Amino acid sequence: MNLNNTIKTQLNHRSIRHFKNQPLDKETLNTLYEVANHTASSQFLQQFSIIHVTDKEKRTKLAEICNQPPVSENGELFIFLIDLHRNIKLRQEANLDDGRLHTMDLYLQGLSDATLAVQNMYLAAESLSLGGVILGSIRNDIRAVSELFNLPDMVIPALGLQIGIPDEEIQQKPRLPLSFKVFENEYQDNLSAQDYEDYDKEVEHYYLSRTSNPRKENFTQQIIGKNSNLNRKVTKRDEVLELTHSKGMLWN
Repeated sequence: MNLNNTIKTQLNHRSIRHFKNQPLDKETLNTLYEVANHTASSQFLQQFSIIHVTDKEKRTKLAEICNQPPVSENGELFIFLIDLHRNIKLRQEANLDDGRLHTMDLYLQGLSDATLAVQNMYLAAESLSLGGVILGSIRNDIRAVSELFNLPDMVIPALGLQIGIPDEEIQQKPRLPLSFKVFENEYQDNLSAQDYEDYDKEVEHYYLSRTSNPRKENFTQQIIGKNSNLNRKVTKRDEVLELTHSKGMLWN
């Protein structure tokens, strides 16, 4: 199989959390913004926005929310937003009602727009030999993030993204076999716990041998073990629906 540079970059993906103290130049930043801006958009509604976080105090606060100290350190930090605010203002200024903007369908379109834009920018950064990490951890306290960035109604955070010049060497985390994820024509529900044994050994070897934060754990333990995040009944992450409603989204 002949692999072009794009595919090689994608297959070489790994999350980088530590970056050199070297900000990206404006030309590189604008290139990344343009890549995000040209992401496919459902019904051409373009329902996402980006905040480039350069304020040190905000970064420190966000690092506390994410429980990840490197968020406050080097690298460029971006917050990707589900943004229905622009479109609702256009309708209001035209003396129209809000139409379907409060529906789950439009919310999901905004979430798709934001998520695809994150991935596009991330891939572009990796193609420039930069590193990065997607920060789902901003959802640890989505209300605090919304207040931190003074987000108006119809705007909520989707994901964070940190990008920069890598300052660490990271091993690649093994993924589930394709046979667990890729099906022909219909969903296949024939896996049992025993089918995960080889993969669990591979994941355990990865965690034990990696240079950063080694530990003894496998994939199954992450899902059902005593320290699994899935065991916790309620966290601040579960407040996302309440906040989304308060911001004017998902009313019906």
